[in-house]
Amino acid sequence: MEDLVKLAGLIEGKGPMVVLSGAGMSTESNLPDFRSREGLWARFDPMRLATLSALENRPEEFYAFYRMRLEALRGAFPNSGHRTLAKWEKKGLLAAIVTQNVDGLHQQSGSRRVVELHGTLLTARCKRCGAGFSGFVLLERILCERCGGPLRPDVVLFGENLPAGALEEAEQLASNAGLFVVLGSSLTVSPANSLPGIARACGAKVVIVNRDPTPFDGRADLVVRGEIGSALSAVDRLFESGAGGSEGPR
Repeated sequence: MEDLVKLAGLIEGKGPMVVLSGAGMSTESNLPDFRSREGLWARFDPMRLATLSALENRPEEFYAFYRMRLEALRGAFPNSGHRTLAKWEKKGLLAAIVTQNVDGLHQQSGSRRVVELHGTLLTARCKRCGAGFSGFVLLERILCERCGGPLRPDVVLFGENLPAGALEEAEQLASNAGLFVVLGSSLTVSPANSLPGIARACGAKVVIVNRDPTPFDGRADLVVRGEIGSALSAVDRLFESGAGGSEGPR
């Protein structure tokens, strides 16, 4: 509880707060991550399947992989962590969310300023003509109804560059943050893992809330172990009760 009181104090006293969310945010909505023992790499090899090469040379495997993910997403809903962040944005405690996730659950929960570094599964496009579609169309067909070209999800595949605009906005947010909070990211994927360092170099406090250790833990001002939804809900209850207010570690 002491760590959560410190986090509440930092949120109240060190704004504007910017959040970087990773797969650990979505596992609490029953979506598998990539790297845990229960994650996608335990059953599949995303480095083989989530690539342009797989789309072009092994389309059956490529579409089977993404159909599995879309089926999982169709049954997923925002968790208490997503809802708390949306609440804090409305209250002016949260400036923006930068996310590595592609599930759209932040937006579904009501968050408005969300920077999607790795794209989204909720839309798809034709690789030939660029026409856009709902991502769930891939559950029904894989060819564009306009030109017959192959469809692909609007996610960043392994080997592709991140959208330049999204990365630039994320770096600007990190540079201007007073408090940078990492939620559920392993901080092992570049360039997203550079954002806490950018924030810290520009004077922000950095907090990490994650189930497992990350490479940045030793440089963070506060590390909270455990479930994200439970931690954020507990901090929100502190706000409601008026028990926040400590500025935490300096």
